[in-house]
Amino acid sequence: MATLQGKTALIFGLANDRSIAWGISQALHREGATLGFSYAGPVIEKRMRPLAESLGATFIEPCDVSSDADIDQVMARAKDTFGTIDILIHSVAFARQEDLKGRFIDTSREGFLLAHEISAYSMLGLARAARPLMPDGGAMLTLTYYGAEKVVPKYNVMGVAKASLEATVRYLAADLGPEGIRVNAISAGPIRTLAASGISGFRSYLKTFADSAPLRRNITIDDVGATAAFLCGDGARSITGEVLYVDAGYNIMGMETPEE
Repeated sequence: MATLQGKTALIFGLANDRSIAWGISQALHREGATLGFSYAGPVIEKRMRPLAESLGATFIEPCDVSSDADIDQVMARAKDTFGTIDILIHSVAFARQEDLKGRFIDTSREGFLLAHEISAYSMLGLARAARPLMPDGGAMLTLTYYGAEKVVPKYNVMGVAKASLEATVRYLAADLGPEGIRVNAISAGPIRTLAASGISGFRSYLKTFADSAPLRRNITIDDVGATAAFLCGDGARSITGEVLYVDAGYNIMGMETPEE
């Protein structure tokens, strides 16, 4: 039996068929969830609409997550369409290219604030607006990365923003737990997504990652999707405020494994 049958998920951040959000969307769909999507502009819409429609979605609405008015509007439309929702997926992040190329110390005030607004505060804004649509509880899930915990070259301000996001998950979990709303994050290993293409040297990092991770491989959007479906289902009903690593074990390593 599908584990998410009868549940409705609202997904923010689907960009194309290489997005982590696409892996999550497919997994939730396979498990029986009804899906709704939001996109960040006409360029993104052109790529994501056919994907969303292929999963039977009819709710496909614009939303600029830097605008409280936009967030309130898309949630009002979701209420009109679905009544209530059970799952919120936040797969949204952004930093300026120049802030990912040089040194972190050279990050501008504007670049720092922008990365935090889009990558971290948007989770808080969406959670607050989605909360009234979850009167019977639910699951909220966001995406983070190891650069929030350790220094990853060229990740810079995005790592700091992801650290803020992870703290946001914990504080939201504490606030919303009494209402039966669980809030978690998946820390995915590196995947060649549209967002990752902006990180200098990313291709070489994929090889280094696969050579060092205990499972000796990179991960896929399907790996993340399967974990997301679990975290959003009743099997994870006692899990909240957690950052769950889906990274082939890379995060446990203190140094690269020496060659035999």
